[in-house]
Amino acid sequence: MQDAKTEILKLRDEIKRHNYLYYVLDAPEISDFEYDRLMQRLRDLEAENPDMFDKTSPTLVVGGVALNKFEHVTHKRQMNSLRDVFDINSVFEFCSKIQEEFGYDTDFVVEPKIDGLSVALTYKSGMLVKAATRGDGFVGEDVTENIKTIKSIPLKISCTAKELIVRGEVYMPNLVFANLVDEQKRLGEAMFKNARNAAAGSLRQKDPKIAKARKLEIFVFNLQYADGINFESHFESIEWLKSMGFATIAVSERLRDLQQIEANIERIRQESSQYGFGIDGAVVKVDNLKLRDRLGKTSKYPRWAIAFKYQPEEAQTKIKNIEVNVGRTGVITPVAVFDPVLISGSMVSRAVLHNQDLIKSKKINIGSNIIVRKAGDIIPEVVGVVGESEGYFMLPEYCPSCGSKLFEDGCEKRCFNSNCPAQLSRAIEHFASRDAMNIESLGPAVIERLIDAKLLFSVADIYYITEQDLLMLERFGKKSAANIINSINRSKESGLARLLYALGIRNIGKRAALDLAKRFENIEKLFNAKPFEVTAIDGFGEVMAESVVEYFALEQTRQCVERLKQAGVLTVQRDMGKTKKLDGLTFVITGHFENFSRRELQEKLVELGANVSGSVSKKANWLLVGAEPGSKLKKAQDLGVNIVLEEKIMGLLSELGVKENEF
Repeated sequence: MQDAKTEILKLRDEIKRHNYLYYVLDAPEISDFEYDRLMQRLRDLEAENPDMFDKTSPTLVVGGVALNKFEHVTHKRQMNSLRDVFDINSVFEFCSKIQEEFGYDTDFVVEPKIDGLSVALTYKSGMLVKAATRGDGFVGEDVTENIKTIKSIPLKISCTAKELIVRGEVYMPNLVFANLVDEQKRLGEAMFKNARNAAAGSLRQKDPKIAKARKLEIFVFNLQYADGINFESHFESIEWLKSMGFATIAVSERLRDLQQIEANIERIRQESSQYGFGIDGAVVKVDNLKLRDRLGKTSKYPRWAIAFKYQPEEAQTKIKNIEVNVGRTGVITPVAVFDPVLISGSMVSRAVLHNQDLIKSKKINIGSNIIVRKAGDIIPEVVGVVGESEGYFMLPEYCPSCGSKLFEDGCEKRCFNSNCPAQLSRAIEHFASRDAMNIESLGPAVIERLIDAKLLFSVADIYYITEQDLLMLERFGKKSAANIINSINRSKESGLARLLYALGIRNIGKRAALDLAKRFENIEKLFNAKPFEVTAIDGFGEVMAESVVEYFALEQTRQCVERLKQAGVLTVQRDMGKTKKLDGLTFVITGHFENFSRRELQEKLVELGANVSGSVSKKANWLLVGAEPGSKLKKAQDLGVNIVLEEKIMGLLSELGVKENEF
């Protein structure tokens, strides 16, 4: 046991060192494969030794709590914004006034201005305890769990300060942003307009796993507060923060000469294409921290810093056409097609126009002369129209793919026809996916072949395919055809929760589908559900309720469900008729399990009448713990909630009267 504990401590230190080398110094010593092996070894050892739980372990960098809301955080030090200027003479004036008043030996530093989301990180006794967005400068949002998904942020530092607050800019790397937009486009989802919005939207996700998937990064650019540690200069404080393990902003040498300051601003602009992240300017700061205190601030800005904003590269061209595309979820997306122009080193000829409101506000039409630029130097966007434009382009009243009437959905238009050909392929892929109806062997390639063969026109058609239909197609043998049919038949017993998720109702994910099934138990009841009945479900808001009611008000929904029922698909909750042996009991789940997935565990508990909560509170009866438990374990320990490891779960259920064949 002692040897295992020693190895755990050694591995944690080693992995933290490699994280620092990779994410901060950009100088990795080992391959990704070797790193993954170290991490897996640590996970295995921690799973075998739960008494060695440590919330700062590298295996727990990713938070696992799906937050219900973001609490407000009052900042200890106001997080000011910066005064923006757009000509170099304004920078000269700013620097000269300070030097004239406080001496021509006053030093300045120049830094890139990251185009991201500003946050404050609070450490107490070296431990990260809070992360908050800037908000209005005085009060922000608590995004601690999501911040933990950023690997370059240390959870623990070797610092003597009782309290330390640093300020940084969370951003999304250019390549990550480009891939995210491509994926959103492929799935027919609304696309982020720029990397800054993508970073902000990702950091405010209620589920930290989504934030983790977005691969956010951060640069720390200021020391807000340090109890017991004093620095004379900003340059010195940044160097110290770097030694503490933070990824810090690139700071110029101390500068006094105005021409040197201008040269560094220009250098940053010229090098920006090599950074791998978006910037929108350069920041000039007074280096001496005591002088900063003397300069103070206005009600909005500090008097010791100024932001010089770069002008984005733009080009003029003419719109040849406006295409109207239908995404997987039915969102109608207009795309401007224009004469190719060179911007930021590449030729562009298309730009997403997003929605009718944008088209109307900018008076965009086919034939318009437009100004185009790249948002964040990546995604082309139409800035505006040059000269007069005759009217503006109107999105169609009816779906260009299926002819169904389009509905207003906020600022978007959407086709709600679940049988729309443009949505069909992705809709069927989702329906057959593992977390939905789990129809094995029915992958994208097979689905496309079945659609091409006119065998699939809706998800309900899946259950009317015969083995003979498949054998008529090329490259289908008897065994493969039989496997698909058997998988389709097995999926009929998936139950209401999986079916609701599989149908792809907007804003209804796996957990929401399970809660819906538990509340209504029979899909027929959903056809008559009122909004107030849906919002009565814990965690459901008006938007989710509207999505459910609107979906089941559609005639094509009723037709689809009727065909599913005729094919023998179970449209009631699987636990109907079962004894609710866990009724009134609340379980919370954390970690990864060997004998079943977390989704399966959750579904089985709900079938037996239990409430499965996403967060730990005093109301919880038990916390079920698998490998790599998240912060829920520590909170359960603090609140005195009963903790049950995976190997003890069946024993607990037996004590509660659940027979083995019932679970």
